Amino acid sequence: MVEFLEVSIESIDQIIHSYECSQRYALAIMQDMQRTYQYVPREGMEALAQYLDCPVSALYAMATFYKALSLVPKGEHIIKCCDGTACHIRGASTLIDGVKRELGIEPGETTEDGFFSFETVNCLGSCALAPVLVVDDVYYGKVTLEKLKEIIADVRKGGAA
Repeated sequence: MVEFLEVSIESIDQIIHSYECSQRYALAIMQDMQRTYQYVPREGMEALAQYLDCPVSALYAMATFYKALSLVPKGEHIIKCCDGTACHIRGASTLIDGVKRELGIEPGETTEDGFFSFETVNCLGSCALAPVLVVDDVYYGKVTLEKLKEIIADVRKGGAA
């Protein structure tokens, strides 16, 4: 089971105070929280709202607008399946079903052991490689169900994603 870093006010304050007190840095600060904790913790948004003297709702709106930010912990390995037009036409729905079967989770969920999170995205900008899968920022093109099983097995074994 993957253990997530415990959220601490000291760590959050360190992230926040490494930036000038200006709302223009709110996104960058939340991105740093995301890198540290694998998500943007509620405590982090509350502390940031206090630091910037802005409502938590404004930060929440920003955090929910950007798909790169998450309000729930992500798994150690993040699988993204493109379901844009080119990928969809070339079988993305089959890959999505394959990931759901292999991991037992739906898009937007994380496995119980915290090892994998699964997301679908609208476009990865790699249409010529459709269907495309990204695992931990490594792109895989022309993915088949067989290749999908190999990718997941390699990640489980600790190989390159």
